[in-house]
Amino acid sequence: MAQRKKRNISFADHVLSVFGKSPFRAFNYKQLSAQMGIRDKASKHMVISTVEKLHAEGVLVEAKRGKYKIAEKHISKYVPKQKTIVGEVDMKQTGKAYIIPKDDGDDIFVSFRNTNHALHGDIVKVALFPSRKNRKKEGEIVEIIKRRRTRFSGTLQVQRKYAFLIADNKNMPIDIYIPKEGVNKAKNGYKVIVEIVDWPETAAQPFGKVVEILGKAGQTPVEIEAILFDNELPIAFSEEVEKNAKEISSNIPDSEIKNRRDLRKITTFTIDPHDAKDFDDAISFDVLENGNYEIGVHIADVSHYVKEGSDIDREAFDRATSVYLVDRVIPMLPEILSNNLCSLRPNEEKLTYSAIFEMDKNANVHKRWFGPTVINSNRRFTYAEAQAIIEGEEGDCKDEILAVHKLAEIMRKKRFKNGAINFESQEVKFNLDKKGNPIGVYVKESMEANWLIEEFMLLANRSVAEHFGKSKKQKDSSPANKFQNSTPVMVYRVHDEPSPEKLMTFARFVSKMGYEINMQSRSMLSKSMNTLFKDISGKGEQNLIETIAVRTMTKAFYTTNNIGHYGLSFDDYTHFTSPIRRYPDLIVHRIMRRSLEGKKLPNKELIEKQCEHCSEMEKKAQEAERSSVKYMQSVYLEKHIGKHFEGHISGVSKWGIYVELKDNKCEGMIRLADMHDDFYYIDEENYRVLGQRSGTIYKIGDPVGIKIKNVDVENRHIDFVFD
Repeated sequence: MAQRKKRNISFADHVLSVFGKSPFRAFNYKQLSAQMGIRDKASKHMVISTVEKLHAEGVLVEAKRGKYKIAEKHISKYVPKQKTIVGEVDMKQTGKAYIIPKDDGDDIFVSFRNTNHALHGDIVKVALFPSRKNRKKEGEIVEIIKRRRTRFSGTLQVQRKYAFLIADNKNMPIDIYIPKEGVNKAKNGYKVIVEIVDWPETAAQPFGKVVEILGKAGQTPVEIEAILFDNELPIAFSEEVEKNAKEISSNIPDSEIKNRRDLRKITTFTIDPHDAKDFDDAISFDVLENGNYEIGVHIADVSHYVKEGSDIDREAFDRATSVYLVDRVIPMLPEILSNNLCSLRPNEEKLTYSAIFEMDKNANVHKRWFGPTVINSNRRFTYAEAQAIIEGEEGDCKDEILAVHKLAEIMRKKRFKNGAINFESQEVKFNLDKKGNPIGVYVKESMEANWLIEEFMLLANRSVAEHFGKSKKQKDSSPANKFQNSTPVMVYRVHDEPSPEKLMTFARFVSKMGYEINMQSRSMLSKSMNTLFKDISGKGEQNLIETIAVRTMTKAFYTTNNIGHYGLSFDDYTHFTSPIRRYPDLIVHRIMRRSLEGKKLPNKELIEKQCEHCSEMEKKAQEAERSSVKYMQSVYLEKHIGKHFEGHISGVSKWGIYVELKDNKCEGMIRLADMHDDFYYIDEENYRVLGQRSGTIYKIGDPVGIKIKNVDVENRHIDFVFD
């Protein structure tokens, strides 16, 4: 049999094979020689002449002086066919990126040189490199399908003929170059918003222009506006929306009251933070003839005032949530609605949607009713005022508050017994001066009065999800019993189970600190988690363990597909109780209204898209809130440089020791380079730092005294030294 003649592999083929492996990367002759293992001068000259020949033939194009890549029309001929995926860019500060696939699958690593002008959040197409054993998937971005954003906030650095924007966003790894004509009278050191207008293929940095000047960097109002912009959150309402809101009548016609259950004579009260203005929810209490209690959870009927499809409604949907920053609230609805028309203020008739429960003294629910109501709140309590009554002081509605508190205690115990996990993160609050600058920091305590409201809001949310999410009739005395729909639509607040791998990693982590997590069953896990949170309360490792515990769990989100709520241990759960500040709650109210009136329910696919948007906006709001806290902590500690504070070691890294201050929960770092009494190194496995000569050990949870050494407010970096 005649043997097939092998094709001779030319030197040009070897050169092209290097380009073929990275078709979107440009090489010079030195890089090509290194890739081919060539070191002698004669072979390097051969590389140069071959590249020049291929360039003359049009096979290669000069990307920039001395650097070449395969011409686009020849890619299919010389580049092996590569599998591609579409995903979202998760850019790191170093410039490397991970691509989160649109469909399920592992993230794809992309090195900085292969990101090809993609930025954080962009939707891109990635060509996968040949897989290597025991290595993470890797690839190269070959197409930017959709830019996430083209405008960035940051600090301007002005030179004589040009400027640069140092972006606030830590996921923006490069500065934006601004030609002189694009500076638009902005000054050096000012916070500005810059728009990317061009990014030439051969340029390392994008070109931009200043489109808005926020003010001088370092001023609190300016920094907060930059945080809002960086998280793509709006600030002011349009004139049209404000005008439409002012035109809404505050009068409640008799015809509207006739269509509602009238609860104006039932004892009703609100309990909220002392600085709250938007009162979403109220509680009513009545004793029935059979000795049971009738507890009403009454929620502002925003859907009565905000009509679906109106300008106000579209703006509320775009915002999706109110944003609670340290120095201000960015409301979802114009103030005339959020703080006036819809707010359940005392001694005012208000329209509400209610979930009303007949309960016995053991907190068992015997009947449920859902529907439109009208109320008149007797009293507005702060949490501190309600807590004082719970602790024995005299006050208005004392009997009602104590009775409801007792029921809440029983419900709370039942909930944890049934597998709910008690995630309790500490909330940092600030005392501000007239200019909005922090003059004090404290930790907000969660008291029994908070739990009272929490338990009844959970009951209402759970009951609404159960009732309106089912197609079959319920044994409830509500008008909804008249409605039957074979394909119900409901917005669920869901929380998926954590992965066993993450749980195992968390269990190993806490075991190093002397704590135990039992993963034998769902009930044992929740019990041991709750025990853990109780045991670490007030200790140095509390914040770290709570933070990692939250990261171990999946994130809750909104969807029309019910998978239950793992953290609360509920099969059905929604958000119904805060329509003034959360758009999903407003959607739920509208679904309830249609159900009760026997009308066609909204399209499930449309509601699912709305859920996705609301979940995304919730993440942005949370990030803005965290950023405002970190900024204010930095501003506060900048005024205390050189002063002594007590704290606990809250973490360790290769750079140093993290310390959380005892009274205000501010966190900073003692750098290893500033620990001069010994040479210290990190023992990562046991979360501690060791002194080489002295044997001194610093571990998580240890109490320490520190002084504030330096504060970089702009980057939110705080340096401590031992005192």
